[in-house]
Amino acid sequence: MSSGNSKLLLSCKNKSGAEKHYLPALGMAGWTGPIHLVAPGDPLPDLAEVAGLLLTGGYDIHPCHWNGDEPLHPKAEVDADRDAFEIPLVRAAWERDLPILGICRGEQVLNVALGGSLIQDIPDHYGCEPTRHQHGTSDVPEMHHRVQLAPGSRLRSLLGEDVFLVNSRHHQAVKHVAPPLAAVGWHLDTTHTETGPIVEAIEAIDPRRWVFGVQWHPENLVTLKGPAGDAARDLFRAFIREAAGRP
Repeated sequence: MSSGNSKLLLSCKNKSGAEKHYLPALGMAGWTGPIHLVAPGDPLPDLAEVAGLLLTGGYDIHPCHWNGDEPLHPKAEVDADRDAFEIPLVRAAWERDLPILGICRGEQVLNVALGGSLIQDIPDHYGCEPTRHQHGTSDVPEMHHRVQLAPGSRLRSLLGEDVFLVNSRHHQAVKHVAPPLAAVGWHLDTTHTETGPIVEAIEAIDPRRWVFGVQWHPENLVTLKGPAGDAARDLFRAFIREAAGRP
C-alpha cells in the first residue's frame, strides 16, 4: 500500500536503529512505498511529496522550548540537535495537514511543537519509584502497566481496545496538552493532585486531522499476540491507511 509517488518521512536519531525497529512495523502494516529517514544534520526535507510523518523515540526535550524560565532537570538528557530539527518539522507538517504519528519522544515533541509542555522527570513529579516507567528494551519489550483510553476518543475507535498493557521506557511525559490536541490515554496508577494521571496518548481535537501520539513503543509489540499486539498493529495500519489515502 502506498500513496502514488509519495513517501513516508521518518524522523529519528539513529537511522540503523529506525531501520531495525520501525521499518518492519510499517511493512507489516502494508506500506510498500518509499520511506525517507531523516536525522539531525540532514537538510529539512521538502514535504510536498510526503504522505505522512512518523516521529520516533529518543532522548529528552529541553524545557526552553515551552518555558524559558524553567531550569533543566538534573536527570534530563536533552537532544538539542534533534529539538532544533524536529520542532520546525512538526510545525511544517501540521501546516500541510499531514498525518502525524508520534511515538514516545515523538509524542512529546509533537505536544511541545504545538504549544504544550512536559514533565521533565516522572519519579520526581509523581513521587513514584524510578523504574515504574523504565522497563525492558527495544529488543525485549516488557509489559508492566496498563493504558486506559477515553471511550469516545478516535484513538479508542482505531485500536478497538479500552485498556491494554504496554511497554514503557521514558522518564518525561506530557504535562500541559497543546491547545490543538487532547489527552485521550492515561496510566491511572501514576497520578498527581495537580496534573492528574500521567498522559499516555494524545490526539488532534479537529477530527479532520490524523494526528496521534502515544507514550509507549508499539513498534516493539507488532509481533505479539493479544490486545497489546493487536493495538500496535492497528495503530500502524491506521497510519498507513491515512497516508495511502493522501492525494
